Amino acid sequence: MRTVTSLESKPLRFAYTRLQSLLRTLQVSNVDEYAAVSDVADFVTLLATYCEGIARFAVIMEPNGFSNLPGAGEPVIQLACLDSSLAMAPVFHKFQSVVITSGTLSPIDMFPKLLRFEPVVSESFEMSTFRTCVRPLVVTRGSDQLAVSTKFDARGDMGVVRNYGSLLLELCCCIPDGIVAFFTSYQYMESIIADWDGMGILRDITKHKLVFIETKDVVETTLALNNFRRACDAGRGAVFLSIARGKVSEGINFDRHYGRCVVMFGVPFQYTLSHVLRARLEYLQTHFQIREQDFLNFDALRQTAQCVGRVIRSKTDYGLIILADSRYSRHDKRSKLPKWMLQFLREECLNLSTDAAMGYVKHFLREMAQPVDQEKLREVLLTVEEVEAALHGGGRGTQV
Repeated sequence: MRTVTSLESKPLRFAYTRLQSLLRTLQVSNVDEYAAVSDVADFVTLLATYCEGIARFAVIMEPNGFSNLPGAGEPVIQLACLDSSLAMAPVFHKFQSVVITSGTLSPIDMFPKLLRFEPVVSESFEMSTFRTCVRPLVVTRGSDQLAVSTKFDARGDMGVVRNYGSLLLELCCCIPDGIVAFFTSYQYMESIIADWDGMGILRDITKHKLVFIETKDVVETTLALNNFRRACDAGRGAVFLSIARGKVSEGINFDRHYGRCVVMFGVPFQYTLSHVLRARLEYLQTHFQIREQDFLNFDALRQTAQCVGRVIRSKTDYGLIILADSRYSRHDKRSKLPKWMLQFLREECLNLSTDAAMGYVKHFLREMAQPVDQEKLREVLLTVEEVEAALHGGGRGTQV
């Protein structure tokens, strides 16, 4: 840092704390007026703290930046963390035993590399269930046998857009209650919705269900979610159009009748021209020997699992998972999906047209319409006595 900027790193490490101390000493009441200065102090403090040794942070300039106005980009300078192990290092240092669990830790061998630890036990479990409550279907082509995909060269193909719209329309005709559909980006979702509107597909969908859309505005999205739930509670049914890596995909559950089907339109790869992503890929290649394509596939399939996992939240819940992209039929893609999905993904469901998929959808819904077998349900649940026995080292093994 001193060579490039002629600044010593040590004084800069205390820039943020010294600024806060100064504001308290001066008894400044409206600290919001100094928010910009506070951001700069926070920025240089982080930069000076991690400037020595391996460069785990990078100062990156995005010329186009971010803006809420289409076509109006504002340049942004940001400090990007390239090493995710920094966040977990204090946890590993403080605690002798750490258990990391999630439904999206797949492929599981990638996380020890990214978080810099050696696992004592590493295991991936299937879902313990008394019935086939999840039905994943890979739709690779439309009714006209045209392959569907969100690959860059096929993204603007009106045939693909029409087939995606026809797939969603057919699902709305067959499936009661709520459907959640995820797209790879806001830009692609806005483009495809505009095309569906021009083709009359959106109008046909609204004859069967109400349509709600996730936006970049948190208040608007929250209002849309509330109205979506109200429509499902009223029996009208609704479709929620959302974004992979968005607010809805990260923390909103669509259990029971709120999510009888989740559709993933495309494979949610990151924007590969992002300067932040390019810097991180170079860092992973240099220090972890993780190839660029391996990380991109890992990240995209993890996001897919994050999205489709919204649909199943309890032992008695059930739902359909539609993976609408021809690339999901390839072994290198689907093998990275979590084990709880792969256990239900049958060979004959890997390469379906829209018409064939509708047959599986109707058959699955007829199966799930049957009364729940309470005896079989009790077999996969632990009683209070069994839990207490397990806590004292006895009883049968816990099912995961």
